[in-house]
Amino acid sequence: MKYRRLGNSGLKVSEIGLGSWLTYGSSVEDQTAGNIIQHAYENGINFFDTANVYNRGEAEKVVGKALSSYKRDSYVLASKVYFPMGDGPNDRGLSRKHIMEQCDASLQRLGTDYMDLYQCHRYDPDTPLEETMMALDDLVRQGKILYYGFSEWSGTQISDAAHVADKRNLHRPVSNQPIYNMLVRYIEKEVLPISEREGLGQVVFSPLAQGILTGKYRPGEQPPSDSRAANSDINFAMERFMDDRILENVVKLEDLARNELGVKLSQLALAWILRKPGVSSTIVGASRPEQLDENLKAAELELSDSLLDEIDSTLQEIEHVTSGLH
Repeated sequence: MKYRRLGNSGLKVSEIGLGSWLTYGSSVEDQTAGNIIQHAYENGINFFDTANVYNRGEAEKVVGKALSSYKRDSYVLASKVYFPMGDGPNDRGLSRKHIMEQCDASLQRLGTDYMDLYQCHRYDPDTPLEETMMALDDLVRQGKILYYGFSEWSGTQISDAAHVADKRNLHRPVSNQPIYNMLVRYIEKEVLPISEREGLGQVVFSPLAQGILTGKYRPGEQPPSDSRAANSDINFAMERFMDDRILENVVKLEDLARNELGVKLSQLALAWILRKPGVSSTIVGASRPEQLDENLKAAELELSDSLLDEIDSTLQEIEHVTSGLH
């Protein structure tokens, strides 16, 4: 496993991180989830990402219990705050009240005294940015979190946050967690360059586009009955890509992976993300140890300029299709 600095901080995270959205505390049994986390740790993954809202705290409990077997200083634990955790008017957002209360609640569920990274799960237009930033800074000074960052914040929002930190002499943010994969590339235009300027590293999620970049979905065919795309409860983020014109180009990418590198499309997709120096880690999900083993090999791949050109040509065709979808 290789490790990269998280933005301009001194913290180093594994290039492949393990997430827990849609899996731990719900569709994957706790024992299986624990085994996967153990497998990840033993294979060099030190970055584990979760959130309070994932199954209303159940994912945090599973992750915390599984990691309790290891020395606390040997891994990097991340969680998030923003989404509703109750029905009250203050049970959501990035107010000082919600941040402080949810940090304590997450620490209790995780069974630890501190989180390495605490992330604002979305931007909160209803709370003054300075209030949010000062609350996060207080948590750092209290030792409850070591670093903080954002998730799916725009370039302007990231820039504004960095400005507030400098103006108020607060600890600066170190990370942003956006969606980023071969099919969703919006961060390349603004978020990546602004983040690099302000010293934030990306810890990207959905690197395989909810499984579309595994090659399991074929043009002209129904999704496998046991797949995420066939499950109406969790396929909401996939619908726009279940288009035969897109899937035909995904098949082209799969051919490139196999013919040029002798690897699976999922491994090529992860290596393609890691080519960006602004990316600190890419977060994968796994319901079986074998899936994790495949993903880990991606960190070893080197992509030539000629292969990247071929990939880019295919991605331009996909972008042309997606630009016409609503």
